[in-house]
Amino acid sequence: MLHVATINQPVKPDLGYGPIEMVIHNIDKGLQALGHRSIVACSGDSSVAGEHYVTVEKSIGDYWTHDTTARRKIMNMHLSRALNRAMMGDIDVIHTHDVKAVEYIYDAVAAMQVPIVLTLHVAAKDYLMAGVRRRWYSPLSSPLVHCVPISEYQKIEYQGLNTEDVVYHGIEVENYPAKKSPDPGSYLFTIGRITRDKGQDKAIEVAKRTGSKLIIAGCVQDKTADRDFFADLKGSVDLFVDVGNQPVNSDYYERVIKPLLDSDKQIIYIGEISSAHKKQWYLHARATLFPIQWGEPFGLVLIESMACGTPAIAFGKGAVPEIIVNGKTGFVVDSQDAMIEAVKRIDSIDPYECRRHVRNHFSTTSMAYKYSELYQHVAIEHKIPGSLSRPLAGYLQKPLPHGSLAI
Repeated sequence: MLHVATINQPVKPDLGYGPIEMVIHNIDKGLQALGHRSIVACSGDSSVAGEHYVTVEKSIGDYWTHDTTARRKIMNMHLSRALNRAMMGDIDVIHTHDVKAVEYIYDAVAAMQVPIVLTLHVAAKDYLMAGVRRRWYSPLSSPLVHCVPISEYQKIEYQGLNTEDVVYHGIEVENYPAKKSPDPGSYLFTIGRITRDKGQDKAIEVAKRTGSKLIIAGCVQDKTADRDFFADLKGSVDLFVDVGNQPVNSDYYERVIKPLLDSDKQIIYIGEISSAHKKQWYLHARATLFPIQWGEPFGLVLIESMACGTPAIAFGKGAVPEIIVNGKTGFVVDSQDAMIEAVKRIDSIDPYECRRHVRNHFSTTSMAYKYSELYQHVAIEHKIPGSLSRPLAGYLQKPLPHGSLAI
């Protein structure tokens, strides 16, 4: 199985913001644990469990950059080398995570009858902006391309495509520290890209109306709307502090978290933080707020928080009702007033139930097993004797030169 990874960030476990790359890392690691061969075509600064097929030296480093010539060169080289690896004749299934990758490799791998699995990471509105008129819609509708929604909500959004069964994202639960009991005197926590859709302004209002301390973490991407939203948010933040450079060790709580909790500042922004940092902030929080303003296809924040035993309080949009067990692992609410009331009741949630729920439904093992079953199904369905025994003549065998467009 060949993963054609995204290269916004390296594929590795300790990212601050890199949701797609983290999922790719977890699938790869889960497949290796199940005894499957997993090849990941990705950047050289990645760290994978399976076979690392390096396409470019470094990842782009951001989820949002301007469409520059340098960026196109990196993307072109990545996709052309990934295609070159796909055509070596030993691949049964190609797993992609981006529509552009499908568009780029489709003609060559279709001629070889190698099936493509595409995980639908983003909202349908981002893929189907122009409906069937999009030039990649035909490949996406091909029987050779198996689209995998990441929630039942998203599957409904993508009606009309060749969608398979839902495969929820999974995390390695044992890598998350677990609290043993609620902490009524602690802070509320919210983490995610700083943007109006994530609702950090709503979280601030909830904190103020409940008298709670609020810790906000997340990156601000170089988008006009996000920068403007952050500028508006600044007036409601009492303290800005960058904790990203602090080492995470046994005294992290006493050295980093506690001084901020003891301060007289109520709304505190701590910037973008790594995976190791955010586990500590999840662990010691009273609850994680998820006041999203749109139909999010999944919500890794929810399962990460619950894995630490910290319940989540979220607006019931998108896939939220599929992830939180209302009243048992957190609260699913429909208004800001209801979120405020849920904060008052959050200490009734058992941390053990939160962690158990993630272990049973959103583990790396469960995710990898479901993908493994899908790979086997589609490989058998599309298998043509001898079709995978040799590269296909007449198609690209070398990377595209710098500057050639892969989009």
